[in-house]
Amino acid sequence: MEEFFSRMKSLLGDEFDDFLKFYNSGKVYKALRLNTLKCSEDKLRRLIGFELERTPFCKESFYIPENAGSIGNSPLHHAGAFYVQEPSAASAVEMLGVKEGDRVLDLCAAPGGKSTQIASKLGGKGLLWSNEIVKPRSIILLSNIERMGVSNAVVSNCHPDKLCSKLRGYFDKVLVDAPCSGEGMFRKNSNAQDEWSVEHVKSCAARQLMILNSAKEALKENGELVYSTCTFSFEENEGVIEEFIKQNPDFEIVDSGVTFGRPSLKYARRIFPMDKGEGHFAVKLRKNSASVSVPVKPCNSKIPDIVNKFYDDIFKDKPFGENLYIEGNNVFIIPENLPDTSGLNILRKGVLLGEIKKNRVEPHHHAFMCAKPENCVSFADFDINSAEIKSFLHGEEIGVSSNIKGYTAVCVNGITTGFGKASNGRLKNKYPKGLRTL
Repeated sequence: MEEFFSRMKSLLGDEFDDFLKFYNSGKVYKALRLNTLKCSEDKLRRLIGFELERTPFCKESFYIPENAGSIGNSPLHHAGAFYVQEPSAASAVEMLGVKEGDRVLDLCAAPGGKSTQIASKLGGKGLLWSNEIVKPRSIILLSNIERMGVSNAVVSNCHPDKLCSKLRGYFDKVLVDAPCSGEGMFRKNSNAQDEWSVEHVKSCAARQLMILNSAKEALKENGELVYSTCTFSFEENEGVIEEFIKQNPDFEIVDSGVTFGRPSLKYARRIFPMDKGEGHFAVKLRKNSASVSVPVKPCNSKIPDIVNKFYDDIFKDKPFGENLYIEGNNVFIIPENLPDTSGLNILRKGVLLGEIKKNRVEPHHHAFMCAKPENCVSFADFDINSAEIKSFLHGEEIGVSSNIKGYTAVCVNGITTGFGKASNGRLKNKYPKGLRTL
């Protein structure tokens, strides 16, 4: 690591001693990010069990105190009320400036922290397309999209070049959180230290430039792109951007309006441990050239009566829209104005409502996770500290009011966390086995 520290001293100059002090302090910043799709800040503060101090990188991001312990088994985590996310990792989406109704591509999306942050900002409107090239990581991405109750997302497992060529000119905004040498995560990830070398840094920079040159194709005219990494090296940050703009003079660096971290390369921002987060770099670009956009493809799926009846029997007033689509035996409610997705490896389009089995439909966990209690024909609400919610998350049958019947949302303090099937005062547990607490 001697060469790494030598490079950091050249990069930081007079601030290197401060960097070294923080680097060796053993203090690692941890944070959670409120999921506004499912929970309010007031409710989170009331239920989380410790004081929340806001981070400088995102108004929904809060530091986790060292004495908080593990919060991964909290019913609020299971319910998708928050996402555990390193504080400075929330900076890139803040710079992207997502607005409700935007079409947004997260090109290197796993495990899903930035994608679910984008989803919160979309507020159920527009489209989030989350892609991950590595198949096992794409499965984790899908699980987090599901847990956080995202209804307007497409999740794919595609090579960036193939995906962006197919979706040319479709997106208002693109996030490229590029695979990198991970220097900013050395304090948390010893494997990243072991893999580090100058040669690795240079190979990462070459790959990052290739990904950017794929990503540009997906942007419409005047579309905006944020490029980010969790590394410190000049080659992977400013170096990549300078070379990209040299190759693509129709792109320019623009002001994202943020003030966290410190400036670099005009309007780019760098974050160091001295800034109360781990290492991060992000910059916003605008595409000034014209694009030919791919056409949208109407949904032509014929929907059986049992599916329409099932939708109305379980949910009130069709909360996910009416754009139903059947693929195999699975019933989806897909976002409006999707392009042709043929030839792409799509893991999920929109909400997975359920699965057709003979003459009935079995609901899916995803649909309930996207629903609020008031969207559901039947729901049972339990306190975060109740024996019932603990038993439910453990996979056990629980008691409910005898008035509750059929497929029923299970909620923790008004936040849906799964479902079961109620009969005679008992609720048969449908919480997915892979998510249950031990």
